[in-house]
Amino acid sequence: MTTRTPYGGGAIGSLSAGHSPHRRPDERIARFIAEALGDSRTVLDVGAVAEDLPFADGEFDAAMTLFGVRQWPDVRAGLREMRRVTRGPVVILTCDPDLVRDFWLYRYAPEVLDTEALRHPTVEELASALGGSGTVRTVPIPLDCTGGFNEAYYGRPETLLDPAARQACSAWSFVDDRVREHFDRTLRADLESGAWDEEFGHLRSRPTYEGSLVIVRATP
Repeated sequence: MTTRTPYGGGAIGSLSAGHSPHRRPDERIARFIAEALGDSRTVLDVGAVAEDLPFADGEFDAAMTLFGVRQWPDVRAGLREMRRVTRGPVVILTCDPDLVRDFWLYRYAPEVLDTEALRHPTVEELASALGGSGTVRTVPIPLDCTGGFNEAYYGRPETLLDPAARQACSAWSFVDDRVREHFDRTLRADLESGAWDEEFGHLRSRPTYEGSLVIVRATP
């Protein structure tokens, strides 16, 4: 039996936005995280605070953070702390900033993805701070993903026209109304004219999408 200890918000703070129907943990993505954690019995689940963890050295079998690193003031310090208190794997669900802009949304709201890319440390930075042996695995996003991040709507562009859906993705809170209005106007026009479907319509039937979502896993 696995015992999970949340700290600083944990997965709840990382993957949910209140009770928003547009942002709920996706069980299929959760299975990839569980696989990365392996047979660990005690897991520290770190949210938005990590620089001074109140735990003993090697207290946990594993540690994880889901989109937490983008919120930490000092990422390297936070990762060193996770490594310090963990005997086994440290697992990070994050976005590879080098791939964030390779998404159709960049056509309509580049400011949003520019902001998102700047918020995420590179996978090289994460691996370097954790040390040991590391792997990076792309996580396939299902077509009906419930995670609420931008790429979750890769084949459902109409959903992002809903302000509530955009609000569930924190990157939209860093841009102004001008950006949101331009996005709404241009995407709506391309959907009505068929231009979006002409270029990106194949995504509507793609069962999964491999974009910027990755799991970085490091062992001592």
